[in-house]
Amino acid sequence: MDFYITALIQGLCFGGIALGIYLSMKIFNIPDITTDGSYTLGGVVTGSLMTHHQSGFVIALAVIVSGAIAGALTGIIHTKLKINALLAGILVMTALYSVNLTILGRSNLPLLGLPGLFMSINFIADNPNQNALLISLIFVAAITLAIGYMLKTDFGIAMRATGNSEAMVRALGVNTDRMKIIGLAVANALTALSGYLVAQQQGFADISMGIGIVITGLGSVIIGETVINWLQITSVWLSLVLVLAGAIVFQLVLAFTLSIGVDANLLKLVTAAFVLVIVGLPRLTGRAA
Repeated sequence: MDFYITALIQGLCFGGIALGIYLSMKIFNIPDITTDGSYTLGGVVTGSLMTHHQSGFVIALAVIVSGAIAGALTGIIHTKLKINALLAGILVMTALYSVNLTILGRSNLPLLGLPGLFMSINFIADNPNQNALLISLIFVAAITLAIGYMLKTDFGIAMRATGNSEAMVRALGVNTDRMKIIGLAVANALTALSGYLVAQQQGFADISMGIGIVITGLGSVIIGETVINWLQITSVWLSLVLVLAGAIVFQLVLAFTLSIGVDANLLKLVTAAFVLVIVGLPRLTGRAA
């Protein structure tokens, strides 16, 4: 049981990545590879500040700001220098490796025993896993509410319209470059918050923790987006919830795969096959009908 609770916690911790990729890829149609670097950035900033005994509020704020700066840099390179968005993300991600290593000071930094988020708050004192699950749920719910509210404002509607029809929005006098920069900043701030949660949940920050993490986010978004398209959902709130559910399902599938004794070397293959089934199922059922 604790095995699946841990998977639920990890799914919630990866919710920030899923929401960030949803913003960049589904709202703005920008394939943002900065994710790998900004996720690690969130983890190393958390680890560095925890070892210097900074307060939780200061750490969270520093993580949000650092992730936003990384995303904004990608947006500036893409919009102002007219460089392909994919290449802009790769450039910033590559630069962030050196930044992260400089901040961390080593390849791996243990955080066990330090008073982090999951140790400082005790809703359920006699069960650390359930306590961590409740904290993660509250944290991710707060983030989702904030993003959902933003997307429902006039500014958020302008952001969504930029992704749907950039030429039309520009004709209405909206600065679409600024919208993209802010959107990527918000997306990478969310990704960095995932690094903030995961570093504390797993008890260490590692310079390589972000390698391939964009696949986890993409898989989560694909699962959520497939359900959204299948049910023809237009609600912003429900779309965000389904994307978060995709992150949780993704981690539960990995947990189930390991629990039935599948070789860990085949884990990525099983994950790819699962995502393929989720994506293809609506089309297969549509043809069958």
